Amino acid sequence: MLSRSCVHAIRAVVVLASLPPGDYCGTSAIADSTGAPRNYLGKLLLQLSRRGIVESQKGLGGGFRLAKSPDKISLHNVVESIEDVTRWTDCAFGGKVCSDESPCPLHDRWGAVRNAYMSLLMNTSVAQLVVTDALAHLPATAENAPLRADDLRQAAISQERAT
Repeated sequence: MLSRSCVHAIRAVVVLASLPPGDYCGTSAIADSTGAPRNYLGKLLLQLSRRGIVESQKGLGGGFRLAKSPDKISLHNVVESIEDVTRWTDCAFGGKVCSDESPCPLHDRWGAVRNAYMSLLMNTSVAQLVVTDALAHLPATAENAPLRADDLRQAAISQERAT
């Protein structure tokens, strides 16, 4: 149910949550860690920044970091920053008159699924994903093998030296 954009955004936020407080991480290091295309990830991070999920700092030692504690950021916050999940409250068939009083054939079933899914998004914090080491469970290839916080710090140092 999550778009590829949302998956990239969630992975990026989990990477940032694994950093020591106050540390920034560059887009390239995040992209390398998550397997996301760098330019596209930059646009997603900009959207997350506009919504107050991450903050950025330009220049040497800059990059992105979480704007607040990972336990204060829900998956809903991240997903809603990328796509409009409120549209999921609409009729599954796109009907304009679908309601409890005038339901479509999927109304009750869709409502139960939608409510469970929204509850999962709202009640799962980014901190919970870091604690359970969620990145280790994502499919990894040579291009997107998850990096750990030490790897990210080293990549950020290497990136700074290169510029």
